[in-house]
Amino acid sequence: MIVDGTAGRSAAGSERLDPAVIKLAAILVTGVMGVVFDTTIVNVAIGTLSREMHAPVADTQWVVSGFVLALGVVVPVSGWAMKRFGAKQTWLFSLALFLAGSLLCSCAQTIAELVAFRVIQGAAGGLMLPVMSTLMASAAGQGNLGRRMALVSLPAVLGPILGPVVGGLILSHLDWRWIFWVNVPFCLAGMLLAGRGLAPTAPGKGARLDVTGLALLCPALAAVIYGLSEAGSQAGPGAVTVIVSLSAGPVLLAVYVLHALRTSRTPVIDVRLFASRSFTASAALLFLSGLVLYGAMLLLPLYYEQVRGSSPLAAGLLLAPQGLGVLLTRGQAGKLTDRIGARSVVLAGLALTLAGTLPYTQAGPRTSEAFLAIALVVRGAGLGGVTIPIMAAAYRGLPPARMPHASSATRIVQQVGGSFGAAVFAMIVQAQLAAQAARGLAGQAVAFDHAFWWSAGLTGAAAAAALLLPGTTRSARPDGDDRDVREREAPRGR
Repeated sequence: MIVDGTAGRSAAGSERLDPAVIKLAAILVTGVMGVVFDTTIVNVAIGTLSREMHAPVADTQWVVSGFVLALGVVVPVSGWAMKRFGAKQTWLFSLALFLAGSLLCSCAQTIAELVAFRVIQGAAGGLMLPVMSTLMASAAGQGNLGRRMALVSLPAVLGPILGPVVGGLILSHLDWRWIFWVNVPFCLAGMLLAGRGLAPTAPGKGARLDVTGLALLCPALAAVIYGLSEAGSQAGPGAVTVIVSLSAGPVLLAVYVLHALRTSRTPVIDVRLFASRSFTASAALLFLSGLVLYGAMLLLPLYYEQVRGSSPLAAGLLLAPQGLGVLLTRGQAGKLTDRIGARSVVLAGLALTLAGTLPYTQAGPRTSEAFLAIALVVRGAGLGGVTIPIMAAAYRGLPPARMPHASSATRIVQQVGGSFGAAVFAMIVQAQLAAQAARGLAGQAVAFDHAFWWSAGLTGAAAAAALLLPGTTRSARPDGDDRDVREREAPRGR
């Protein structure tokens, strides 16, 4: 058991979660809240930082982009670090690094310094998030995965609800440096709780970092995320840096796959995980859901600010119903996933997400705010029914030794999907706004309507991938797809 104490593990079919699992979730959630809130708070501060730092918005945007790049690049190191140094030690180091990065950000004097310190924060977050998922997935075997993922994903729900509001309040009444000081109590409390509540884990003496794989995979991810970020900015999709990055990234990824299949060491990411149909379907859905989710996170506040003339704080308040919708379904989604499998839950969640997105394809400057708020509740309810079962399905049937690799893979897929979504929807909106510029405010509304149609279409595409998820809990257990994986690996002398 991960947490100190004598409580036994929950049975796979138990209706109640082990108290030790709940305790573990509370410890991890406390520590990770700083990462989640910091991301959403900084998003509403770009304009203020641009003015205070006397830097153009194009440079200030790297306060966000640098964080995202570092987060994606460092994720693969997390699995190795847990094996080499232990899960508890990696978790405490991640919290300490994030605390140091936050303090440095609050002391930055130039935009270059702030971007560099945000990279430190992103590196800490890239280590932290997979450790959290792995500890929760390993806490009680294969049982109650849905409900455990619902517990540990709580910060992801609260962040979008409270982050923009807290950020708006800070920027209205305090110096911008306080947007980084708010991380300090979360980090300190998280370190204190983890130091006392997590049992020490023995480092793996034989664990060695796959340096060659890391040298291939990290630049590949950085190139893809950088290219997509630049494509969604003023550089545009035709810029040389975008073309070079988006060409080099896939080539490096292909070389990494060949290396991972041939290396005698444990690879940074075990590509053989994709031999499991359940894991592959989950990975595809995580990419698509990240694309749809992050694309909408870009579109929704821009719609309220540009089409309706709302302030950033008002826009944050208007987006709160989506987070409330997630809260309505997150608990039931976890329970249903444990009972009937992920496929039906995800398909129902995608249907709700689509239903909540369609009203925005017809929205204009005077569309009823109450009507759009109801649509956001429905959309949030759908998202709450999608993310939890997808994450649970990714771990179904995997032995404990593979869970760190699964955590790294799923986090990377989410990050790339989210970056791809932000870049694609930024390009769509930019092109549509340019095409509709002569029509003024009405043209802006039409531009966003078109972009939301793309979001709706991609939500429908995700339903096709959802059909590959396990239909019942039985089909997701080791006697299914993953048994075939083990049989194929048996001749290698394990």
